[in-house]
Amino acid sequence: MRFTKMHGCGNDYVYLDAIGDDLPPPRRWPALARALSDRHTGIGGDGLIVLAPSRRAEVRMVMFNADGSLSEMCGNGIRCLAKLARDRGHITKDRVAIETGAGILTVDLLLKQGEVVGARVGMGRPRLSPTEVPVDLDRPGPLLHLPLAVAGHQLRFTCVGMGNPHAVVFVADPETFPVTTVGPVVEQHARFPNRTNVEFVCRLPDERGRPVLRLRTWERGSGETLACGTGACAATVAAILDGVIDQREATVRLSGGDLRIAWPDDTAEVVMEGPAVTVFTGEI
Repeated sequence: MRFTKMHGCGNDYVYLDAIGDDLPPPRRWPALARALSDRHTGIGGDGLIVLAPSRRAEVRMVMFNADGSLSEMCGNGIRCLAKLARDRGHITKDRVAIETGAGILTVDLLLKQGEVVGARVGMGRPRLSPTEVPVDLDRPGPLLHLPLAVAGHQLRFTCVGMGNPHAVVFVADPETFPVTTVGPVVEQHARFPNRTNVEFVCRLPDERGRPVLRLRTWERGSGETLACGTGACAATVAAILDGVIDQREATVRLSGGDLRIAWPDDTAEVVMEGPAVTVFTGEI
């Protein structure tokens, strides 16, 4: 079975091509995700993403977390999937519509000397009501400053759905905050019926007139990762709603690199721009 290892800002996945290659049946994909994602006995990655045919768009992204659970969407993953589709010759245009568990998203490929090096993605409008995120709470959105007592900490979260659920908390310093202790407790909290991704964020000094957010993410089903594209979008939306930044765009500094996020107005979709890198290819 052929595979491609790719990453966006260090958020790495194993990619399989169900359009060009003969793969095991979809019922085996969750087990494949667990086996291939293992960094000791497999290829290693934050999960498995399958490039699949679509009846509704040009291609489809099927994504699994490292624990084999199905995920709706991955911002870093969709950029790499678009690159893979172009590199494999399944698409020829610079703009591609991709079907995901969060709907059909439009990806504009960024090229350098004919090679895809990144992408700009229309990530859709943020979901801010409890039923959309989802959050088990009987009150209208947006869900700002939701109090939770977790792992000995009294924290307030802003909850944002980006096709997958996110709980964003602003802390003094994500570098020293106990992300790996608090993250899994919040992920499994009863308030989040589908579990949740957790973003730990602070504002850094502006660069080139643009706000900078430092972000560490605890990803649902994968643990702490070097980057999370939907998490960067959710953190930017939360920073705007909470008044942490006074512009509608920001550079989000992740452990694996930077993403540029913009939310032009409350009725607009969030736009994400960042790199897409092929690490290596092989057979297993």
